[in-house]
Amino acid sequence: MEQGPTNPNESENEEKKDGATRKGIVKMKIFPFVMLLFGCVFATALVTAIVMSVGGDKHVKVAIPERKEFTKLYTVYDDIQNKYFKDVNTDKMMEGAINGMVASLGDPYSSFMTSKEAEEFDNTISSSFSGIGVEIQERDGYITVVSPIKNSPAEAAGLRPNDKIVEVDGKSIKGISSTEATTKIRGKKGTSVTLTISRPGTDKPFDVKIVRDEIPIETVYAEMGADKIARIQITTFSENTYSEFEKALKDMESKGMKGLVVDLRGNPGGLLDQAVDIASLFLPDGKVIVQEQEKDGSKQSIKADSSAHNGYKVKVPVTMLIDEGSASASEILAAAARESGGIQLIGAKSFGKGTVQTAFPLSDGSLLKLTIAKWLTPDGEWIHEKGIKPNVEVALPAYATMAIPDASKTYKEGSFGDDVKTIETMLDALKYNVGKVDGLFDADTTEGVKAFQEASKLKVDGIVTGATTDALITAIQKELKVNDPQEKKAVELVQEQLK
Repeated sequence: MEQGPTNPNESENEEKKDGATRKGIVKMKIFPFVMLLFGCVFATALVTAIVMSVGGDKHVKVAIPERKEFTKLYTVYDDIQNKYFKDVNTDKMMEGAINGMVASLGDPYSSFMTSKEAEEFDNTISSSFSGIGVEIQERDGYITVVSPIKNSPAEAAGLRPNDKIVEVDGKSIKGISSTEATTKIRGKKGTSVTLTISRPGTDKPFDVKIVRDEIPIETVYAEMGADKIARIQITTFSENTYSEFEKALKDMESKGMKGLVVDLRGNPGGLLDQAVDIASLFLPDGKVIVQEQEKDGSKQSIKADSSAHNGYKVKVPVTMLIDEGSASASEILAAAARESGGIQLIGAKSFGKGTVQTAFPLSDGSLLKLTIAKWLTPDGEWIHEKGIKPNVEVALPAYATMAIPDASKTYKEGSFGDDVKTIETMLDALKYNVGKVDGLFDADTTEGVKAFQEASKLKVDGIVTGATTDALITAIQKELKVNDPQEKKAVELVQEQLK
């Protein structure tokens, strides 16, 4: 780096003196100067001639290396620009080319986002956004639900992990990217979208109409009953999740917490650093949380370190809950807790996402999200597309995974089908007698519905539609919360450690 003069006035004066001296030399020795100038011109011409005789293109190649792999791309681009029968949008064409390159990787977690899509992506991890509140990914050509967000319209509508979204507002979305699907599903608060869902275990696809709403990114929910065992749910790993989690822990401690159940069910992942910080709360410093394996096979370990948080640690017995909606960063936390912390996992096998993505912002505000590494558990296992099997497997009741009946449809005596079977199953779980659960809305079903309507202070007509459907869904969700077999087992295992 050149250093400027410390005194500008001194520099200006020196320059003037130098100029006066040069003028004197020119006047007294003009002939040698002319000969020197001629020699420089001749030498320059000679060097130029030599370079040109060897090949001018080689001079260009030194400055701009040739990329032969782009020759075909340039040819197609020029042919479209010059020969296509309509004017083309060059920005859109280039974005399409980039999307094509990324799609050729066959990796559902790598994607290109336009500047608008990148802004929406940033909103999902930093503040709030308008939509239905569901994490999705592309799997085998289908847009698949990873998990609905807690307290979102998607959760209220009954979307479940592994649901396939085959249509949006009656139009097929098979084969499109998750970024494109997100754009179609999102929209302004108060507007509605109809998703056609294919669910494992159901005979045929069904429609779910969902009203979009503002989706706040609240990531930690805590509660504690008379047993003094806290239940803290982490719904995703966003920018403030660690601070929210630590605050919840200290609040529970102030209320006499004796044990802890960390609920990672339905958590689709998020920011790795937040999961690492939370893992450090449960592991001795220096224990491996996760290993990252690069393209060349080299591995780097991330270890527990609580120094940034004044050495704060959880000191009560802990268990963790996982299910098929637990993915990515939540799987990192769960695997670290078990393998490096000896914490038991309860629930169902997790989703199975074992790769690490990094976002690369581009100059126009667009974004390239690219898979850069595998992640391995502390013991070196790659759980990708396999998931994590819990220490103790506990299934949810059948009604928890059934398709929720559409409140706009009417079900009454004589109706038949999967929705009727779901209604019967729900009423039976709520201890209303519906006779045989067989998918036929018969006289017994009618009596069961009437008993439910009377208890719920609704119009007693034995018909399931509108308010009755909504009340039935709300009641069954409360039933699952009160009698959650997975949570009960997790609490039981904490209590055993307290003995």
